[in-house]
Amino acid sequence: MNYRHAFHAGNFADVFKHAILVGLIDALKAKPAPFCYIDTHAGAGKYDFRDEEARKTGEHVDGVQRLLIAPSLPDALRPYFDLLRAANSADANGHLNIYPGSPLIASLLMRPTDRAALCELQPDEAAKLKALFAHDARIGVHQRDGYVALEGLVPPKERRGLVLIDPPFEAQHAEFGLIRNALESAYARWPTGMYAVWYPIKLRRAVLPFYRRFASKGIKKTLMVELMLHPDDSPLRLNGCGMVIVNPPWQFDRWLKELLPELAHLLARDAHASQRVEWLTGE
Repeated sequence: MNYRHAFHAGNFADVFKHAILVGLIDALKAKPAPFCYIDTHAGAGKYDFRDEEARKTGEHVDGVQRLLIAPSLPDALRPYFDLLRAANSADANGHLNIYPGSPLIASLLMRPTDRAALCELQPDEAAKLKALFAHDARIGVHQRDGYVALEGLVPPKERRGLVLIDPPFEAQHAEFGLIRNALESAYARWPTGMYAVWYPIKLRRAVLPFYRRFASKGIKKTLMVELMLHPDDSPLRLNGCGMVIVNPPWQFDRWLKELLPELAHLLARDAHASQRVEWLTGE
């Protein structure tokens, strides 16, 4: 595949996804027992806004940079923003030049007893990921198809943890099918695990069958959260994005209902911005 996240790092979808990821990992840390973080599409791990890819698109300007100019940030966003600052601690001018991807965010939150398994198929991205974590014994990097690797990674020996499924969605309809197959297989082997699936929203009708699948397959606790910046009626742009969370932490829906209105307000470009949090199965 030709997808490179460096062109999109720090955009509104990253802010949405990573703010929620921080909340999920913080919830895991509420208990002293170690956990395992599994990332099926880890990417390069971190990105530099000064590189050509980021400068070419400038998507971070309407994403994470909006947090920098906000007069204040809600409490629910503060842990995510503090991690961004930590990733840029070497910058004496206080700028956000480095954007941490999901693997780096997870590593900054993990305790010494926690563990991570990161999967990345693209050779150059995998090489960057291996270099980033070469001296971190908690983290294993696998240059493999994340969907295939998931079969051998769950259940982890810790018996508690989070699987993040965040694919590139180059072929949207086909990707939903791959996610469904991998998630249903993993859930059958590890029904108590936490799973978070990020997805883009262009046309609403493309997402609805994905929602219905959770109830039809007997997945008992599934929470859906969405952020829309445009009407969901054009296949030519990223109108919004969502995340489905299987086995979310206790009262995580309440936390999301605090976070999402604030996030929509910060990232909105016009009056079309909207957000919602709903249970697809269970409650």
